[in-house]
Amino acid sequence: MHTASTAVRSIAVLFLFVLAIPTQAAERTILVMGDSLSAAYGVPTESAWVNLLRQRLASRDLPWQVVNASISGETTDGGMRRLPEMLDRHSPDIVIIELGGNDGLRGFPPQVTRDNLAGMITRSREAGATPLLVGMQMPPNYGERYTRAFASIYPELAEKYDIPLVPFFLEGIYNIDGLMQDDGIHPTAEAQPRLLDNLWPALSPLLEAQDSGR
Repeated sequence: MHTASTAVRSIAVLFLFVLAIPTQAAERTILVMGDSLSAAYGVPTESAWVNLLRQRLASRDLPWQVVNASISGETTDGGMRRLPEMLDRHSPDIVIIELGGNDGLRGFPPQVTRDNLAGMITRSREAGATPLLVGMQMPPNYGERYTRAFASIYPELAEKYDIPLVPFFLEGIYNIDGLMQDDGIHPTAEAQPRLLDNLWPALSPLLEAQDSGR
């Protein structure tokens, strides 16, 4: 009897000890589907905005991991084709869609870009993820009609699907000396914090909403 009661007391103490251990929130996932602007083209990986995002989340003790599925040269068509596998593999809570720039540079019809982005938004939602759309614009030498049609894709999709939008990812960067590489297309390492700052106002409320809904 003495042995049995001791065992019971030991189990009770162990149970109380387990209850006293602080429970750590399960880590959630941000999936970045982007092109060279998110794939660290021409800049050290540790300096790229995606890695700076990881650092910001860690510094604030936010239980999020960031999966970067970006590929230099990626189009919305390529992103659309790759997205289902990425959703299945990573089960993200948030999908950052930073695509379309290469479509524009290659002169793709705006409707093609629009349809592909709409498909990515829909697929992300069907997988239980919240999409965040990152807007792009074309240089004026592509002609006023094309640049206006291209630029309108992003706000129109954001309004239609009621999702957060970064109006223009390169705002405050594309026309500033020292913040663009010699090709005039890709931001420098010095511009990476600004890219994150352009994205953060749209992303931060999503993080808070997800965390408050635990």
